[in-house]
Amino acid sequence: MEWQEFSGNWVLIPRNPHGIIHFLGGAFVATAPHITYGWLLENLAKQGYIIIATSFLNTLDHKAIAVNVQNRLENILYRLEYKERIDVNYLPIYGLGHSMGCKLHLLIGSLFDIQRAGNIFISFNNYPLKQAIPFAQNIIPSLQNNLKNYWQIDTNLDIEFTPSPEETKIIVKENYQIRRNLLVQFDNDTIDQTLTLKPILTDLFPNMISTLKLQGNHLTPLGQEIDIPLGDIFNPLETIGQWFKENFSQDLFNLHKEISRWLNPSIVK
Repeated sequence: MEWQEFSGNWVLIPRNPHGIIHFLGGAFVATAPHITYGWLLENLAKQGYIIIATSFLNTLDHKAIAVNVQNRLENILYRLEYKERIDVNYLPIYGLGHSMGCKLHLLIGSLFDIQRAGNIFISFNNYPLKQAIPFAQNIIPSLQNNLKNYWQIDTNLDIEFTPSPEETKIIVKENYQIRRNLLVQFDNDTIDQTLTLKPILTDLFPNMISTLKLQGNHLTPLGQEIDIPLGDIFNPLETIGQWFKENFSQDLFNLHKEISRWLNPSIVK
């Protein structure tokens, strides 16, 4: 099973699939999701899920990104149906997002009349631009000056994402339609905003929202398995490598286990 690239979507197709996962990553690591999130996505594929990881470039217009990635998903589903001969109509589709990818799945679930078996939100983030982008305090004034000098645009107004964080909350409250949702936090994640999302979804769909708080940080989903073979003779470097594997990789293993359990509660590991 190898990654295939279809028009900016990275796809894994297992034999006899029983579900589809549409993955959207974080703002600055979403251009190559098959690499940055490779271990997590590949292991979900091994459990029988077709993985469609859509790459995107971050811009200020998050609504336009959401529309674009959803349209590209529809194209991939069409390809799977008519070129790969996979009857996608009988496969449940799940959304899986990390950080900004969560916001995009929320917008997709609010703007489109779609069918989803559920959505998984890992480390939801909905900060305004000045908090979301490092050094934005320095970038934004420079951008404003360039706009003013070259295009004579009034730049007195603040530059912000579209929709803004507050507008996003309103859109979700009024239009979000995916009933089953899993919200995942990490205990050492200082930019997670899951606590602001949970009451919104709980009000919409009581008793359909699951939450987890796991060990790890905002970058845990990007982790890769550290596989260092141990020899018969004691080697300090191998010992250190094993310690890293047992401690740092464990957070990623736990994340994969809990996602798998939520997707298929009959799985016990």
